[in-house]
Amino acid sequence: MKPPLLIIGGSYFAGRVLVEELLKTDDFRISVLNRGNQPLNREGVTEIRADRHDADALGQVIPDEPWAGVIDFCGYDDQEVEVLLSTPGVQFASRYIFISTASVYENSRKLPLLESSGLLTAPQPELGSAANYGFDKCRAEAAVIEKCQTAGIAWTILRPSIVYGRYNYAPRESYFFDLVRKGETVVVPQNDLPLFQFLLVDDLARIIRCCLEAESARDTIFNAAAPDLVSYARYLDVIEEITGERIPVLPMSVQEIDARRIPLPFPLDSHIIISTEKLVRTLGFEYTEFTEGMRRTWEWFKGR
Repeated sequence: MKPPLLIIGGSYFAGRVLVEELLKTDDFRISVLNRGNQPLNREGVTEIRADRHDADALGQVIPDEPWAGVIDFCGYDDQEVEVLLSTPGVQFASRYIFISTASVYENSRKLPLLESSGLLTAPQPELGSAANYGFDKCRAEAAVIEKCQTAGIAWTILRPSIVYGRYNYAPRESYFFDLVRKGETVVVPQNDLPLFQFLLVDDLARIIRCCLEAESARDTIFNAAAPDLVSYARYLDVIEEITGERIPVLPMSVQEIDARRIPLPFPLDSHIIISTEKLVRTLGFEYTEFTEGMRRTWEWFKGR
């Protein structure tokens, strides 16, 4: 019998892509847990409906299976992790893979950031509505390690950079693709200094698959990002290349962008640069080059 796999939050974006990739090989019996707001309706997938905050409901709907893995895409703080890992049906999982974020790192001039770099110790009020995001993920990571060690569950924490690709509901690449389709001018920061790394969602799915099977991925943390360093200008160069369209650009100061509330999707005045060496060395992983990943994303976007 195929080993069972439980995916928490498997109907949106990265979870959905993982399900689709796993179905291609048919190596697992896949169960997906979410609130049921967007059913997958995929043959070969068992859908479990519950609110992960409701401990009693989780206890009733998650079966006592010898889960080969539990992959958690939507644990945003320590309480959510603790509730899930305290559920009887999860207690005997072989492995727990937690999708965290590169936003857990404190600001540092020492780049790239390593898995051992300093983490946030407090919220970041300068980020407005996202002030608690990175700090809450730090607390969630600590809960993962503590609860898994207590239960004897092998754990892996992944800290992806900016994830992009098919099914992305965040207005990142789609923000620019929409402007290109309309032939509108794209505002960019005058200072083209900030550099970012991106992770194709298909690569994230492949990394998770590797972590399910590799003994070297037990009880460890990996940064996850393609090595390409991309600025706003480089990002638009790539979009011009893959779309064949010339993009009119309007450079603008960070202050004016903020004042006009122009919703640029990436930081305007800080880098996001993490080391990818540990994952590549440990798992022998090869990332999709950024231009190729964006080309695939553009083709999917056009066909929606």
